[in-house]
Amino acid sequence: ERQQSCVCCGVPKSAVTRSINSRAGSVATKMTIKIALIQLRVVDSKEKNLKNAIDLIRIAKKEKDANVVVLPECFNAPYTADTLLNVAEEIPAGETCRALSNAARDFGVHVVGGSIVESCSGRLYNTCTVWGPEGDLVATYRKVHLCDSSLSGKMTVAETKLFTAGSKYATFTVGETRIGLGICWDMRFAEFATAYRTMGCDLLIYPAVCDVPTGEQHWELAKARALDNQAFVAFCSPARDTHAKLIPYGHSLVVDPWGRIIQRATEFQEIVVADLVLKELTDVRKRIPVFEQKRTDLYDLKVGCS
Repeated sequence: ERQQSCVCCGVPKSAVTRSINSRAGSVATKMTIKIALIQLRVVDSKEKNLKNAIDLIRIAKKEKDANVVVLPECFNAPYTADTLLNVAEEIPAGETCRALSNAARDFGVHVVGGSIVESCSGRLYNTCTVWGPEGDLVATYRKVHLCDSSLSGKMTVAETKLFTAGSKYATFTVGETRIGLGICWDMRFAEFATAYRTMGCDLLIYPAVCDVPTGEQHWELAKARALDNQAFVAFCSPARDTHAKLIPYGHSLVVDPWGRIIQRATEFQEIVVADLVLKELTDVRKRIPVFEQKRTDLYDLKVGCS
């Protein structure tokens, strides 16, 4: 019988599954990641948004002792086509990238820079950058699943007309913990999250800006993604602004591998901090070994490997 392989690296799927299962016992059980989700209020000034973001990164590190700080999707401008076009910049040379790099270095913290509009070779991407404690660019992720849906009936941005879709996964590590990146509508695709789990990711981070109706219907997908993959999941939203063209849902949240919401914000500007106790990963994966029970002989999920 022919053994099916991962489409990216050619490793037999059974070997990928064995790697996941063996890794479950090697999670750094003594380590805790303290993650801070910055639910900032976005205003119609790139300069003010950057200043607010840097101030909140400082507070998250200096006062709350976070070692991973996350910003929302498109945090440096209101979510409309015109404003997004006006703040497009190159990575890593642009103003926002320089500010995030300096903040990560000055405060000695990993900064997941939400997302910004990246300008590259005549195309625009919705891109997340990650900056290490030395100020170095450690990961870049371009949003793969572009969203033209609108539960409210009012589409603020037709993303497929504005952006080019990305085509690659992106991960980075904090200590021994591997972290996978998605942006907003990526949350809708279970296979995408599972691909990250096959890469050995223990935490999935999704900067996101959903309007209120979409957020109400989709936000607790974080629980599903966590349960499916026995991983921590974080969604980070801007604060709600009832005067904005797209009114963000807010309620940034962190979910543990059991599918329990361990921290959840209100709709206002705030910093949500959660301690991710990594030994919970080993516990849930041993007690409920779903990745050993998968029937890949019956369903063929094409998963990615780094």
